[in-house]
Amino acid sequence: MARPIFIVDLEATCWEDRGHYTVDETEIIEIGCVMATPAGEVLDEFATFVRPINDPVLSEFCTRLTSITRQDVAQAPVYQDAMRLLDGWVNHRGGIWGSWGNYDYREFASMEQRYPSHCEFLKKLHVNLKKSWRQTNRHSRTGLRSALAFHGLEFEGAHHRGIDDARNVARLLPFIDYHKILAGVGALQRDN
Repeated sequence: MARPIFIVDLEATCWEDRGHYTVDETEIIEIGCVMATPAGEVLDEFATFVRPINDPVLSEFCTRLTSITRQDVAQAPVYQDAMRLLDGWVNHRGGIWGSWGNYDYREFASMEQRYPSHCEFLKKLHVNLKKSWRQTNRHSRTGLRSALAFHGLEFEGAHHRGIDDARNVARLLPFIDYHKILAGVGALQRDN
């Protein structure tokens, strides 16, 4: 039986007036995760807002983009506590984790440098599901909405909300060759 895939989508602090910035300047404000079968069946899900430390007041731009408000994050757990909640939800279940691109992997790596959580979940191997989808479908437009449209699917929920984005990525799993997913597991870790 194929291992489940934990699909993660993160939202992070963002600003319209700061020009270019990197994951080393942003902080996670939402963790959305679904546990799905390779056939795309969502078996369980987890979501939490995360209170940023360096910029605790979200920009208006960030709220417009994500619909996450200052009130949503004001009482949320800080990163290390949110990661403990994620570990508690995963509860030693086997599987790999994937994301639509490598942004989420890089954001976690940066947060771990600044605020080490020693999260067990992050010890799971990561796969870039966007790359696996592109290799399977030989299609160059790889935005999440474009990938869904390629298969005649419409985006469900609110775009740029972690849990909704994770659910929509799960809907693409049936259109990804599972062998390409397995071939991509850990590729980012090996490249670093």
